[in-house]
Amino acid sequence: MRVAQTARELKAAGRDVISLSTGEPDFHTPEHIQLAARDAAARGQTKYTPASGIEALRQAIVTKLSRENGLHYGMDEVMASNGAKQVISNALIATINPGDEVIIPVPYWVTYPELVGLLGGVPVYAQPEAGTLKLTPAVLEHHITAKTKWLMLNSPCNPSGAVYSLAELQGLAQVLARHPHVHVMSDDIYEHLVYDSVKFATLPQAAPELKARTLLVNGVSKAYAMTGWRIGYAAGDKALLKAMQKVQSQLTSAPNSVAQWAAAAALDGPFDDVLRFRQAYAQRRQLVARVLQPARGLRYAMPEGAFYYFISCEDALGKHTEDGRALASDQDFAQALLTQTGVAVVPGTAFGQPGYFRISFATETKALKKACERIAAFCASLR
Repeated sequence: MRVAQTARELKAAGRDVISLSTGEPDFHTPEHIQLAARDAAARGQTKYTPASGIEALRQAIVTKLSRENGLHYGMDEVMASNGAKQVISNALIATINPGDEVIIPVPYWVTYPELVGLLGGVPVYAQPEAGTLKLTPAVLEHHITAKTKWLMLNSPCNPSGAVYSLAELQGLAQVLARHPHVHVMSDDIYEHLVYDSVKFATLPQAAPELKARTLLVNGVSKAYAMTGWRIGYAAGDKALLKAMQKVQSQLTSAPNSVAQWAAAAALDGPFDDVLRFRQAYAQRRQLVARVLQPARGLRYAMPEGAFYYFISCEDALGKHTEDGRALASDQDFAQALLTQTGVAVVPGTAFGQPGYFRISFATETKALKKACERIAAFCASLR
């Protein structure tokens, strides 16, 4: 968000700026979802709702998880929140005591360690094995202690786009089976954004015996282009959900009433728009690879999911820009790229992975192509 704000300021000053920093679909919310919100408002559905969300939305969540994931939850095992971020906040507030440890695989979404630390918990960073961007069973085993409360698992991953296969999840589950005090927060927000032959799986599918120890975190923001509607949802053990509802009732009372009806329409409605969005992202994913392929000093893997490239700029560090600025870090790289070319990216340091930067290809195609060409030209100009 800080990078996006700098980009907006440069744009306001008359600079030609292209921001690849924000993880937000560039599409409009599908029409049938907008209509559901208008109809709800016209019916007077603008009052406080139950803390866990309206029955129609909770039923849509239960039905979605059964239909798409083969997972069966009761109505008292799901709840809606003001975005997936509040789901995570509710769960951590309800469970974390000072000194509790939370294992966070690197690279990670920036909010995970901040929330853990805010509550007096201890973020435990699990660095990937060389040449990988995923948590392995051996690394997981190494980081579990008697104080471990949660494992944060995000697949498809922001920022890397890595997706855990069913077999990889089963490998992690074997470790978790030996440590019954460890619970798992499975952040599935990019579930529907996977490419090629990659199949999405979530931990309770891979290891049904861990279902009671797993909190599913999901929402409508990414797949349905509904970031501003702020509706996320959770599914998990009813005792945990009850505690999370108590937290939410004190923090925000309940999710936005009209947005809940929109989210129910998204989960219950046609899937055509989601498929259309995903096809566009898949084409842009190929575009980025094609344009950046000749760029000097950059290394990256094709993302399997989400809408990000996580790119190593380590080979460009130690060089200088045309105006003589030294690039000692990924933050220097991102700052110079923004001021010199008008392209905004997020330094990897924000995600716990120095020497990288993240770009979002949830960006209009022409602007995305122009931005990638500028990145390639910037790299070519380094000395």
